[in-house]
Amino acid sequence: MTTQRLPVRYEALAEGFVVHGLGACSRVVVTDDGELVCTYVLRTVAGAPDYTPHQSRSSDGGQTWTAEGPVWPALVGSTSISVALSRTRSGDLLLYGTSTPVGDGDTTWWDGERQALKQNELIWAASGDAGRTWPAPGVIPMPIPSAAEAPGPMTETRGGRLVAVYAPYNTFDADVEVDRNQIVLVKSDDDGRTWSHTSMLRFADPDGGGAESWVVELADRRLVGACWNMSLTTGRDEKIPYGISHDRGDTWTTTRSTGITGQAVSLAPLPDGRVLLVYNQREQPDPGVWLAVADPSEDDFGIGRIGPAWLAEQATRNASDSGHDAWTDFSFGEPSVTLLPDGDVMVTLWCDQPSGTGIRYVRLAGESVWLDLPREA
Repeated sequence: MTTQRLPVRYEALAEGFVVHGLGACSRVVVTDDGELVCTYVLRTVAGAPDYTPHQSRSSDGGQTWTAEGPVWPALVGSTSISVALSRTRSGDLLLYGTSTPVGDGDTTWWDGERQALKQNELIWAASGDAGRTWPAPGVIPMPIPSAAEAPGPMTETRGGRLVAVYAPYNTFDADVEVDRNQIVLVKSDDDGRTWSHTSMLRFADPDGGGAESWVVELADRRLVGACWNMSLTTGRDEKIPYGISHDRGDTWTTTRSTGITGQAVSLAPLPDGRVLLVYNQREQPDPGVWLAVADPSEDDFGIGRIGPAWLAEQATRNASDSGHDAWTDFSFGEPSVTLLPDGDVMVTLWCDQPSGTGIRYVRLAGESVWLDLPREA
């Protein structure tokens, strides 16, 4: 079992907004020329069928940002899209996520009573010019009957395989039976022309479900995946689960617990073989976005350091329950974490707080996060 660690306070070097307005799903990458690109969704309210991917760019390490508008202007209004950004080792940028058709009279793609999503598609796209232009998104066939929740980015392994994950959800069609007790991984060995799939995580609770899943490749070529896990019966959050693959995602270890109670995870590999895990904390003291440094094995997540990266003024808009069922009332969420070239760490999130609404960033000193923390033998 993971050893309990006392929370630390990381050193924040800078904090501000990438963009103002109600957002979601912010992800940052570093381009070959050192620019930061941040993609995010702008929306009117949570669950509205108007999610539109936008992007901003920074040439000064995140101190200032220039908004570049919608990623796919031609699709605005006809589809509600949520995608996450990543980059390949050759420098191409990737977007992966979901697209939901918008029909006349649609007011939402979410059915809170049945915990269901309107039937959607998995989509992806690649940009060869650092995100300045994007082709129309391609479709990844849905491998099992379900809708998909896919806020995590696509990962290209060192061997060239593309891998991405999603949580299967009920659809608006009550006759469709969905195996929700898992996180599904899709993979392609031919640059996205064909796809296969497997289960990355399986939950111990037969009534368990997942959300906000993520997968990355570690320095030793293992894949590690994690997600938000909750009981579909009680709505109670379970501790964040994780799994490891030694064969590029074909098979996975038994799903284990990280020992961390939290929501909406994001992962980033470190060059020394460890991994950063960022997540939402709403029910424990100091609600906000928390960050852990871990050295995962098959039996233990190996937490070396943990603490808040950003503290919220309020966890929800209307003092509602903070479980998955109440996600439309959350006042911050979907954090991501990016390792910068100098070793500093950038955390982004969406927030709707008294002090401001938008996509927020925090730059943390690498020495306070991981550079001064020796890897245990």
